Amino acid sequence: MKQTIIIATVIATAISMNAQKLNYPETRKGNTVDTYFGTAVPDPYRWLEDDRSEETAAWVKAQNEVTFNYLEQIPFRESIKKRMEQLWNYERVSAPFKEGDYTYYYKNDGLQNQSVLYRKDKNGKEEVFLDPNTFSKDGTTSLGGVSFTKDGSLCAYSISEGGSDWRKVFVMDAKTKKLTGETLVDVKFSGISWLGNEGFYYSSYDKPEGSELSAKTDQHKLYYHKLGTPQSQDKVIFGTEQKRRYVGGYVTEDQKYLVISAANSTSGNELYIKDLSNANSKIITVADNFDSDSSIIDSEGTTLYISTNYNAPNNRVVTVDAKAPQQQNWKDLIAETENVLSASTGAGYIFAEYMQDAVSVVKQYDHKGKLVREVTLPGIGSAGGFGGKKDADVLYYSFTNYISPGTIYSYNPKTGKSELYRKPKVDFNTDDYVSKQVFYTSKDGTKVPMIITHRKDVKLNGKNPTMLYGYGGFNISLTPAFSIANAVWMEDGGIYAVANLRGGGEYGKKWHDAGTKLQKQNVFDDFIAAAEYLIDNNYTSSDYLAIRGGSNGGLLVGAVMTQRPDLMKVALPAVGVLDMLRYHTFTAGAGWAYDYGTAEDNAAMFDYLKSYSPVHNVKKGVQYPATLITTGDHDDRVVPAHSFKFAATLQEYQTGNNPVLIRIGVKAGHGAGKSVAQTIEEYCDIQAFTFYNMGVAPKK
Repeated sequence: MKQTIIIATVIATAISMNAQKLNYPETRKGNTVDTYFGTAVPDPYRWLEDDRSEETAAWVKAQNEVTFNYLEQIPFRESIKKRMEQLWNYERVSAPFKEGDYTYYYKNDGLQNQSVLYRKDKNGKEEVFLDPNTFSKDGTTSLGGVSFTKDGSLCAYSISEGGSDWRKVFVMDAKTKKLTGETLVDVKFSGISWLGNEGFYYSSYDKPEGSELSAKTDQHKLYYHKLGTPQSQDKVIFGTEQKRRYVGGYVTEDQKYLVISAANSTSGNELYIKDLSNANSKIITVADNFDSDSSIIDSEGTTLYISTNYNAPNNRVVTVDAKAPQQQNWKDLIAETENVLSASTGAGYIFAEYMQDAVSVVKQYDHKGKLVREVTLPGIGSAGGFGGKKDADVLYYSFTNYISPGTIYSYNPKTGKSELYRKPKVDFNTDDYVSKQVFYTSKDGTKVPMIITHRKDVKLNGKNPTMLYGYGGFNISLTPAFSIANAVWMEDGGIYAVANLRGGGEYGKKWHDAGTKLQKQNVFDDFIAAAEYLIDNNYTSSDYLAIRGGSNGGLLVGAVMTQRPDLMKVALPAVGVLDMLRYHTFTAGAGWAYDYGTAEDNAAMFDYLKSYSPVHNVKKGVQYPATLITTGDHDDRVVPAHSFKFAATLQEYQTGNNPVLIRIGVKAGHGAGKSVAQTIEEYCDIQAFTFYNMGVAPKK
């Protein structure tokens, strides 16, 4: 009876709130027009790209006021938040790692905004080593990478402020925990790799003219910082003569080689090495083109171990002598198979993690390429880890799936025995849920996998609130993983479905390439077919379907909701790439051209991009689904202007009363380092908005 009353209240309130079109803030229209290959394309909201203007700031404030006024009227918003906080409030501890005389690990008591780095000495005495929660009062400054010298005596760590990709780097005496030397600033897309105790390598761009959050950055450089010297004297190692958008460098564990990776896009890289034992050695080319992805995963003497998809779309491990490391000299150590390989090393072994239909299979090899054993995993899901130093006696790995919280296991590489190391105590009963994989047929006949998860007592009657999630790009694979937010959604009666679309990496380079450039529509067709499968099989119906994705997945949602606005009730594009004609003009966006192509390439590429670009395909006279766009004002990867322009266009053209809202996180970036409080509030609002616009109250 109580549930019936709640549902009736929800529906009545929703009808009342949606009885008339929301009064959106007025968005000024400019007269900017761009011409591509003779075609004029108006861009009336170009002014929203200026993230430093007072007018943009006022627009953001006004939009947030409308959005939060709407969200605050949803009757069950606070109950979702309360349950999410309850479920989130459990101790989370990472796998340990040894540096010098200490064992380090991350721990979060439950609702701490940032996880704390702890350590124990040889006697088991625990102490805080780094607490990012002390970096800022509001918890929006996060700890980035942490790197120790080989003897563990020094630690370099980076921080991100407000979610930005720009970092500061500090050096600390690990024993005394006192800072030493100069703080490095304006570091971006960088690792930190020590050479002895004298200094370290890092990467960055020159500080751009104009806004550091949106100005283009396209020349990455590898630097060496010597302790005790100012950053202004740091030596450029790579990136001056060879202009590249992404450059990274790291020192092999034996400190013998500097490995340099250089790329102009997110797929394909050049590979170089430098012999650090010879001060006068030159940088030697290992791979001189962008046709494949390769990385050096280990070295023994002059033998290099390389993971690559060169002549192997599903990846393989090869060896080569560092004296003649070019591709023509590579020899198979672990040959390519029908499943995609990811390789790691630890305890003197190579671990080959294979994806079989997006779930993990792990095999252990010695450095001669001999199979030692297949690792027995706890179940069907995602395993990650197995990395470590060569002298490690024990390795660690995590295991998770959509209904099993991430659990850490210790692994004895000599015996192959796994033991439970730490299982989180989450107030979630896995036995009440079911997660199964299905295969459906896309528009062109391609078979696509999807994993559907829900409570066992869900009835397939077409009326279940369903969240369909996808990504489909950049060779990224969506493998099963537990999420507190998804657990709350399913507790409340929702179905959670994840489609493994083309453009991802689930089936290797061919699967990735099938969703790029002039084949990008395949990704959208795969997602549409996933939605149709869920509807045809009575999991849900269009009145109870929400689609969600972030970044490239935000593009996915934007494209599908403009192509098939009838298919779903709710659309949830997050930090999306939504203006496909201008994405490459911001920050490092030009590096995404392998997946997208650019509007300046040729007329055919321009026409194709314009045909699906969400900002350019919102039409008058169409009723679009209830839409909640989410972004962050400090997102300097996919700049928030994408979301701003899409929201303004949707608000202008929306027919009917479905709300079009944009939720703009303050002091928030693309996602990394977001505080727990920010994360909970955002997920709560997304779920409340979704249930509410379906006219459904969460089941308790």
